[in-house]
Amino acid sequence: MNSKPLVTSDVSEAVTLESLRRQYESGATVIELVAASGLSYGTVLNRLHDAGTVMRTSWQTRRMRQDPQARQRLAAHLRTLYEQQGATLTELAAAAGETRRAARRLLIEAGGTVRTTQQTLRMRTAAQAAERRKLALFLRARYEAGATVPNLAKEHSYSIATVYRLLHQVGTRMRPQHNHGPAHDIRKRP
Repeated sequence: MNSKPLVTSDVSEAVTLESLRRQYESGATVIELVAASGLSYGTVLNRLHDAGTVMRTSWQTRRMRQDPQARQRLAAHLRTLYEQQGATLTELAAAAGETRRAARRLLIEAGGTVRTTQQTLRMRTAAQAAERRKLALFLRARYEAGATVPNLAKEHSYSIATVYRLLHQVGTRMRPQHNHGPAHDIRKRP
């Protein structure tokens, strides 16, 4: 290797192949080396290649610069969202501020297994059914404590028919309807 300093007119300090390689392998990008050395982009690339430098992709550079523990925490968080809450790769990407591909990579790094679209749909349907049952049981408890169906519908922004359907789904024993009015008065006067 050439250890002789390579001096350019823009640089006050000598730039060697080894110093460029060392900086690049420490995480500097080619663009940062261009700015620091005053050399052209092509010259920096050529010198890195001449020094036998193994080049990285941009995502490898970002990964290298990222705090490994923070990356592990993010990957674990994404796995939890994916496996327990049924999040999609698109939703993981939004949560991580990454691309779908990067989110997928993080998920796999955390030990997660990528689902098919059908598996995701089944998982979400099951989760929605569980939430609906939880709501129905809550409404049942309120109804059995004396709340009326119209009041429950109004409180939860549901139609009366939806509240009735939810109550029936969890086997609620319905109270008899009371129709107190002149048309339904059994005692009619002669």
